[in-house]
Order: sequence, then structure tokens, then C-alpha cells
Amino acid sequence: MPVINEYFTINTRGNNDIINITKHVQNCVYQHALKDALVCVSIQGSTSAVTTIEYEEGLIKDLKEALERIAPTGAEYHHDEIWHDGNGYAHVRAAIIGSSVNIALKDGLLNLGTWQQVVLLDFDNKQRSRNITVQIVY
Repeated sequence: MPVINEYFTINTRGNNDIINITKHVQNCVYQHALKDALVCVSIQGSTSAVTTIEYEEGLIKDLKEALERIAPTGAEYHHDEIWHDGNGYAHVRAAIIGSSVNIALKDGLLNLGTWQQVVLLDFDNKQRSRNITVQIVY
């Protein structure tokens, strides 16, 4: 099976920044004019994640509030005791969401629902430049 690797970089604000990267992923995939494939979108970094969501203001707020309940920003984390960087919560959130998402390419289109977008989540406590890989297997 042939594999194509495409890359792009996104600058984030950190602090739970959620960015719609669907168009970037589509640009990487659609330039190859493939019909059927498996597309893996992955991000480098242990304080960031990639997933799909309906990218609308209310749901973005809901997701941020849910993650704050699950891994609160102000809580004590063993990671912070070791590294003193104050981002233990960011590592926990990224581990829960995950660093990649797989999307089928069907009849030349990403198999996303009408209200489903690919998003990058940056949980770190500072601005970052994030590298995303789009790997296409066909």
C-alpha cells in the first residue's frame, strides 16, 4: 500500500485553544485526487490533541468546560512537582483526547458528517507552533 505524507504548521494561543483545521486537512488530501484511502491526522506534542467535533461556539465552550471539570487548571499535578512548568493539566487533557484521528476518504471526499470538523486542541499554558502530519494510505 502506498503512503503519502503531508505536513502543515499551525500557530496557537495555547490555553485551551481549539482551532478548526478541516480545510488544511482537505487541502493536503484533495491535491492527490484519490478516490478511496485512509487518512490519519496526527499532531506532535504531549500537550496538544486532534479530534473531530461540531465546530460551533456553544460546543467549543461546552468542551472547554468539560475538560476543566475533568482535569482542572488549578489542581496539583505530580508532573508540575517534577518539572515546575504548570502544565500538568495540559498533558492529562491531551492524553484523554488523543494525538490522532483517522478519517476514511470515500469517493474522493473525507468521510465527515455535515456538522463534523477536524480540530486541533492546544492545552499548553503558552503559545505554540504545532506540526500536524496528514498521512494518506491508499
